[in-house]
Parts: sequence; structure tokens; C-alpha cells
Amino acid sequence: MARDAQPFAFAQDKLTFLLALVPYLIDLGRVSVAEAAAHFQVTEKQIRDAVKLIAVSGVPGETTQYQHGDLFDISWDDFDERDEIVITHMVALDDSPRFSSREAAALIAGLQYLQSLPENVDSGVYSSLMDKLARGASERPSQVAIAGSDTTASLAEVRDAVGRGVQIEFDYLSARGSRERRTVDPLRIDSDDENWYLRAWDHARSAVRTFRLDRMTGITVTSTPVTGSHDDVPLGDRLFVGGDDDLTVTIELDPSAMALLGEFVSSVDETAPAGGEGADAQQTASGRVRTRIRVAHMHSLKRLVTAMPSAVTIVDPPEAAAAVVDWARAALDRYRTA
Repeated sequence: MARDAQPFAFAQDKLTFLLALVPYLIDLGRVSVAEAAAHFQVTEKQIRDAVKLIAVSGVPGETTQYQHGDLFDISWDDFDERDEIVITHMVALDDSPRFSSREAAALIAGLQYLQSLPENVDSGVYSSLMDKLARGASERPSQVAIAGSDTTASLAEVRDAVGRGVQIEFDYLSARGSRERRTVDPLRIDSDDENWYLRAWDHARSAVRTFRLDRMTGITVTSTPVTGSHDDVPLGDRLFVGGDDDLTVTIELDPSAMALLGEFVSSVDETAPAGGEGADAQQTASGRVRTRIRVAHMHSLKRLVTAMPSAVTIVDPPEAAAAVVDWARAALDRYRTA
């Protein structure tokens, strides 16, 4: 195909080709003329001519005249003797902003997470992007590794059920600590940081419920179609919707910790506090924020306090604070016994 390629009809086409050729050569480091011609579907002569043009291209220095260091340079020995292209000196490109080592490491960690998802596990695109980020950073990024999630297999099964529109059966460990077999019509999969959730129509409760995938075991994807389209079932943007039997708890926390409430932030009680003064979240004299949240069970409150032990204080009701204190003391007693 490269031998049949036609000369560039317009100057802008040639410029576009050159702008694409330079990063291609830089990215590969060393490439043969034949490989480059096949990649861009042009003739080998067009590649050679383009390389010679690149070698006399650059950015003039302070003298406004081109000096040797102001031009691209290539390894002419490799080019003439082995028909290979190696750029040995670049101009202007090194002045472009680069990611710091920490920024590159953070992006690489995110790509590792995406690569771990079932639909991306066989994709080499993410590995290529991670290599490019590592090479393009201002310094070598720190070595990072994202641990595989135990929910990866479950996520694949649930996504398959959602896509095929069939029911799922599973054992679910609730926040109250009880385990129950559920049969649901899967509607949507959502994520909140590292956790994955299934929004589904629960047949036993005739209502939409949210299930954490890491609490679902014994998952069976049935061949039974979902009952109806559920198009009239409002899911909303919130993962969690409070129930009538939820526990309302007043807490105080540092303003900087509000973003750490995670799944609890969607459970914030939107009615005004007792006395009718102000909105749901109020600034206290100490500079902390007082707000009310609704939790399904005391165990959920324990998880919240564990996640932010120095940033959150339980104000009301007293039995909620006492339950967390008793739980903490019991944990400390087990350490002392050990």
C-alpha cells in the first residue's frame, strides 16, 4: 500500500504528516524507514524526504538565527547505513509542560484501576499509556500498584445480568449483620470511590434497593427475564435512600472532613435541625460543622467513626455515642487480652 501512496496534494496535508511523524519517531526511539512508511501509508522516499526536512527544522535562538543547537538532529550513520531513523536532538518539545513524578504516579494508579475492570483486562492500551506517562514525566514516577479487587468476578457477572436483562439471586450481608437470600431485577451499577454498588428491584420488598458488591456472595445469574421494563422506577442520583426505620444521628466534624463522609453524605437529613434555626449543616462555635445523618444500623455508625476517629464526634442520641464507645472499648480489651 505504501508504494501506491500519492504525493501530498496540499501543503497543509504535508504539514499534518510532519506534525504526526515527529512524535511518532520520538515515541518509538528507533524505527526503520520501511516501518514508518507502512505506518503512515506513504512511500519510503516520502519518509526519507520528511526526515531530511526535519533535520533542518527548529526554533531560532536569541540571535534570531539558526545555530546547530536550534535544529533537530538525527543519527546519520543509522539513517545512511541501516535505513533507520533515530532523533538525537530535539528542540522546543522539551520546553513543553511535563507531569511531575507524583502526578504521573497518580495517573498511572488510575490507569491500573481501569485496566483491572473486567471489560478492560485484555486491553493493551492502558499499558501503553502508562509507559508513555512514565517516560514523559519530569522524574521517574514512584512505583505504584493497585491491588486487585475481590469484586472483579462479581462485577463481571452482575454486568452480564444487567446487559441481558435477567434476574440475579445472591446471599447478602446487610449493615445490620444479617444474611439473607435475595432475588432482584438488576437495574444499574454505580461506584463510590473503591466500592461498587448494584441498584436493583428487590422482589421481597417490592422496592428499589442498593447492594454493595463486596457483601454479595453465592451470586447466580438466572435465565429468568426481569419482571417488566422498570422504566417508571425512579433511581435518582443518590445511591442510598433512607428508610422509615433508619436511625437519625447528629454529629460534629471538621469542615475538611465533610468530603470524607462518602456514602453517608447522601444520607444527610435535609430537614432543619430541632429549633428551626439554619440549614441542615451548621457551623459551631468551635469551627466544626454540625449535621444530621441517617444510618440504617448502628454498625454503619461504627464504620463512620472508624474511618474518621479524630474528625467526627457523635452528639445525639446518647445511646448512639454509648454504642460506639462500648464497641471501641471491646476492641481495646481484645488487644489487651492478646
